Amino acid sequence: MSALLAADQLTMRFGGLTAVKEFSCAIESGELFGLIGPNGAGKTTVFNLLTGVYRPSSGTVTFAQSDITGQPPPSIAARGMSRTFQNIRLFDELSALENVMAGAHLRGNINLFDALLRTGRHAREEKRQRDWAYKLLAFMGLEERAGLAAKHLPYGDRRKLEIARALATEPKLICLDEPAAGMNPSEKQGLAQLIRRIRDQLHVTVLLIEHDMQLVMGLCERIVVLDHGETIACGKPRDIQSDARVIEAYLGVADG
Repeated sequence: MSALLAADQLTMRFGGLTAVKEFSCAIESGELFGLIGPNGAGKTTVFNLLTGVYRPSSGTVTFAQSDITGQPPPSIAARGMSRTFQNIRLFDELSALENVMAGAHLRGNINLFDALLRTGRHAREEKRQRDWAYKLLAFMGLEERAGLAAKHLPYGDRRKLEIARALATEPKLICLDEPAAGMNPSEKQGLAQLIRRIRDQLHVTVLLIEHDMQLVMGLCERIVVLDHGETIACGKPRDIQSDARVIEAYLGVADG
């Protein structure tokens, strides 16, 4: 089976600094896949290479069997890959519903003529997007907050709203950039359950970057570990936990 997302020998240089060196991975459709590493390991750079924020110095990225290397983020999103950000990026003055509908517009099927004249097709498409947005808010447990401005939502709900907006684009793959950052243990547990439901019920493949080792080990089925821009391990959680190179990278001491 061909991988849904594949990176082949990705390298990223900033002047004389090599931030990522020859990174490769293959994520199959339906996987919960984790990308971890200590601070400064190059995780965010890899994320930005995969999602089109950066063009790699060398190497390729393939998504759904198409070469997307260096394509801009909107083009990649239109192909079916969405993402969230480490620092939440919402339209604070818009309601929760309007934020999710903003994501749904990517799949809209109306033109400028329809929008200006408010044609029947425009009305039908607007209703479809609204219904889809309400469905996602209910999936996130945010249906009662649909009319609230995003800036008035609690932190945990803002995180969930950003994920809902990313899902509104109807992606094949969602890339989550440290979604548990700033959450308490109870919120993290709820987030883990939510991410699993995204895969199991919405049938969306998940790529997760996260510092919380307990969350990643309990959720992801395969994990790749970066350190100083290089891959030091890749495998199932039980293999990663016992890998001497991973232990050294995180604790500064080799096992044994």
